[in-house]
Amino acid sequence: RGLGWEQLRALNPRLIYAGITGFGREGPYGQWPGVDQIAQGMSGFMSITGQPDGPPTRVGVPIGDLVAGMWAAIGVHAALMQRQVTGRGQRVETSLLASLVGLLCVQGQRYLSLEEVPKRQGNDHPVISPYGTFEASDGPFNMAAATEDMWLKLCGLLDLEELAQAPEFKDNTARMKNRDELTRRLNERFKTRTRAEWTSELVRLGLPAGPIFDMADVFNDAHVQANRLVEEVTHPVLGPLRQLANPVRLDAMEGRSVRTPPPLLGEHSEAVLADWGIPPERAAALIAKGTVRRAERST
Repeated sequence: RGLGWEQLRALNPRLIYAGITGFGREGPYGQWPGVDQIAQGMSGFMSITGQPDGPPTRVGVPIGDLVAGMWAAIGVHAALMQRQVTGRGQRVETSLLASLVGLLCVQGQRYLSLEEVPKRQGNDHPVISPYGTFEASDGPFNMAAATEDMWLKLCGLLDLEELAQAPEFKDNTARMKNRDELTRRLNERFKTRTRAEWTSELVRLGLPAGPIFDMADVFNDAHVQANRLVEEVTHPVLGPLRQLANPVRLDAMEGRSVRTPPPLLGEHSEAVLADWGIPPERAAALIAKGTVRRAERST
């Protein structure tokens, strides 16, 4: 209480105040508590995630939490730019629900434009065929023949030129209608070679393709390592510590995005208090009383 937008704006008209709620401040759900999975369900995300014959499924990471923070950061950046022109701050808001609804893209627009209620497609693309997961001799891999030119190249690679001429596969509309049969025909060929072999051949022809990795595969992959998507720092207690790198790279980063390890609890308390203009003696008193935590220094 006392730290809301109205009170703080009165003290500082240049303030940019960001807030993230579960469902937004207005409407019937404005006071509901919110967590990621509830928002995934209510946004429609779970209804389009999973196998066609399976239950609605959550995304494997807290995507609502993550993208809400990203949307909020974009909003704050926009507000900062506008403040340079107007001299005034503003409130920036999003919610877990709004953040996920904002990602529905083609699936959401299918309903808005055509009143189609999209169903779960598993690993198949909702409107393009063939585009999805296919079976090689050593397991599944992903492949996308996203254009007519790619489709013809795929038929040539697999020695299935007759499919390109068949009425049931002549264009994307026909292929979508007969997707199950098309997938069966393609998998008959794909099962004759390995995922790595097919990926190499498909990419050579300009068709997007790639294996399906687990976490060990991802972090041991030569390309992931070459792009420095994991960086190592030294933690004062744990020693060498591998961390996920920032996926956005700026020249000013000078080659590294992770520069410090996760802080110990209270490690930077004194520095933060000093930044806020708290005199050293007052900071020491707050630490002594236990109001502020300071990390124990190693000897």
